Amino acid sequence: MDTVAQQEARIPRWVRQGAFLALAMAGFLVYDQWHWWSSREDYSFGFLVPVFVAYVLHERWPTVRRYLVEGRWEGRPLRTEAPGGRILSRLLAGVAWLAVIGGLLLFFLGGFLQALTDNPLLPGGQAAAYGFAATVLALAFLAGGRDPRQPPTVGERLLFTGLFVFPALIWILSLPLLSFAEVRVSLFLLHQVTAVVFQVFDILGIPLEQRGNVLVLARGEVGVEDACSGIRSLTACLFAGSFLAAVFLDRWWKKWALVGCAMAFAFVMNLFRSLFLTAWAHAFGPEAIAGRVHDLTGYAVLGFTCAGLLLLLPLFNYRARWEDDGEDGPIEPISLNPNGGRT
Repeated sequence: MDTVAQQEARIPRWVRQGAFLALAMAGFLVYDQWHWWSSREDYSFGFLVPVFVAYVLHERWPTVRRYLVEGRWEGRPLRTEAPGGRILSRLLAGVAWLAVIGGLLLFFLGGFLQALTDNPLLPGGQAAAYGFAATVLALAFLAGGRDPRQPPTVGERLLFTGLFVFPALIWILSLPLLSFAEVRVSLFLLHQVTAVVFQVFDILGIPLEQRGNVLVLARGEVGVEDACSGIRSLTACLFAGSFLAAVFLDRWWKKWALVGCAMAFAFVMNLFRSLFLTAWAHAFGPEAIAGRVHDLTGYAVLGFTCAGLLLLLPLFNYRARWEDDGEDGPIEPISLNPNGGRT
């Protein structure tokens, strides 16, 4: 039996070259985004991105190797594309090659924009991140073709490509939004948080007045900006949800559902944070929510969100007994003897 090194040597050379290209591009993204990770506290989770990407790729490498070398997916042989379906497969392969070219051009455009200035620019960083994602996913789909003479089905090539979704797309999330997009999202969240806090305090009979995104209390004014709109915790919670979904869940609908739960948890927990800070300001004055109280509640949002997501994982991974064993218990294999009776 071939050793692991011998099996890996049988991977097509162009696939290995594509992997080295992706690795070099990822190295540039680390260099490019380091500025934002170190200068913006709300994006300091970016330092974990290279580590988590390496971990996910390490965990999935045996599956990738079995697919490329042995032609197997989850223990079964790959299905071969029917002659009628090869037209669609070739068409999608052509689109993938165009995506590789477009992704590389976008990536190098982003690198060129970053080279024009000493300080990293968000448009250049976004272009590089999106170009990297397009290039990696397109190369993965092309590599999933394996043997052009007997290509796997389009569905299995897409399953193979899905192994690289997290390593390809997470770099977009670890970079701040463009200014106009961040302002629009932040304003939307601010309006929602302010309205909910005002309604809750009004229902409780606590006197206050709303002036835009400022709440006027008996002891002074509280700007919702001071309690944060939630956009900072939203990106960090999305990152946590994406990683947990990539590592612990095996169905795409479960992955998307967990990411959606991460967004919902981040929003709800930020509402509780804003209610707490406003109540604290009502009791002790607006100046009391600055500094340590403000920061600790911000970290609490991320902590409670991650705890909630971890508690959801067993629920998402739960399978009813009848799904595995049948309604009447385990089904044992049955064979027939020459006389027609069971053995």
